[in-house]
Amino acid sequence: MARAGGPAGAVANKQHQQPVGFVELFFDVVFVFAFTRFSERLVEDFSWMNSWATLVLMLAMWWFWYRVVWTTNRYDPERPAIQLIVIVAMLGTLLMSAAVPAAALTERGVVFAWVYVTVQLLRPLWLLLVGGPNGYPRLVHVRILFWTAMSAVPWIAGALVEDGLRLALWSVAVVIDYGGGILDFPTPRLGRAGLRGQPISGEHLTERCRQLLIIALGEAVLASGIQFSPYGFERDRTVALLVSFVITVLLWHLYYYRAGVLLRAAIASASAPARVSELASYAHLIMVIGISLSAVGDTLIITHPFGHTRWTWVAVIFGGPALFLAGRSMLDYAVFSHISWSRPIGVLLLAALAPVALRLPPVVVAMLAAVVLAAIALSNVVAWRLVPRAPAPPGMQAAR
Repeated sequence: MARAGGPAGAVANKQHQQPVGFVELFFDVVFVFAFTRFSERLVEDFSWMNSWATLVLMLAMWWFWYRVVWTTNRYDPERPAIQLIVIVAMLGTLLMSAAVPAAALTERGVVFAWVYVTVQLLRPLWLLLVGGPNGYPRLVHVRILFWTAMSAVPWIAGALVEDGLRLALWSVAVVIDYGGGILDFPTPRLGRAGLRGQPISGEHLTERCRQLLIIALGEAVLASGIQFSPYGFERDRTVALLVSFVITVLLWHLYYYRAGVLLRAAIASASAPARVSELASYAHLIMVIGISLSAVGDTLIITHPFGHTRWTWVAVIFGGPALFLAGRSMLDYAVFSHISWSRPIGVLLLAALAPVALRLPPVVVAMLAAVVLAAIALSNVVAWRLVPRAPAPPGMQAAR
């Protein structure tokens, strides 16, 4: 098992201090498309069964993305062999996205499960075959393969049954996937993988997270423009377009202001960089889901700016920003070991306004969400000027 200061660390640091490759950007574009499909499917059917299925599949897709990111972080993403596995993962993401609208409860579930399992098994097998940097612990991939094979059983079994039993089995599979990562892939006779003790490229991981967020935000603007185009410049829909654009810009500002910018420094200064990176990745998962829901909310208010507001619409229009704020709070903790009170207060305020929002037109509901986000953004600027903070990731103070 390689230590952070060993040969693997030296090689990793030398190889990965470079910009994110174009093939990774290509993969992230397809991945964001998948999350947009999840959000659209959820709005179409807000039943508890579909909500459960959407959550399970979103978590599975995020784990899929996370393992690809970890691969390109530890291996040179310019190597043809690594680019090939990223392209295969990209194709898998596209196929799973195509299956999403009916994946959970119909025969398309077989497609989703088989593609997911196949690519997840192929990646560690391929990395074992092509080899890594000198000194890289190849047995790490054996441990990952062991846990992937365990989760493959309920994935495939779930594809062969229906409804609640399928979702129960897939839920178990997702728990196994995440459990393996959280526990550091303990394997009989081999022990734990020791990934948290190995060096990572904070610059590369930070750029991947930023890239994913900007693609998601761009997708939200694009969806609003596409939805608006057929209506010309009708007054009501023009107002809705402007409101949706303001919400997207506020989400961008809330992400990049301080914590988004300082994430790289926080990873570099942490006593356990891999732990901070893992926490930051989960924060980005929640924020991407929030942006995807917000994009669907933008589509709703442009289509029905002054229509009758349903509770599902309120859940989407308010839920997207609320989830984003929750993920942003987690990112705050990863960078500063501190959570700004404005974010949980914003979530509570949105929840308190939900009953009132049912009596308002959709575009006015979106205006309320924009006002809450603007107030949080303003409070952040004021608070930072009064009490600026330096990066202090979890465990850093204890190490001093």
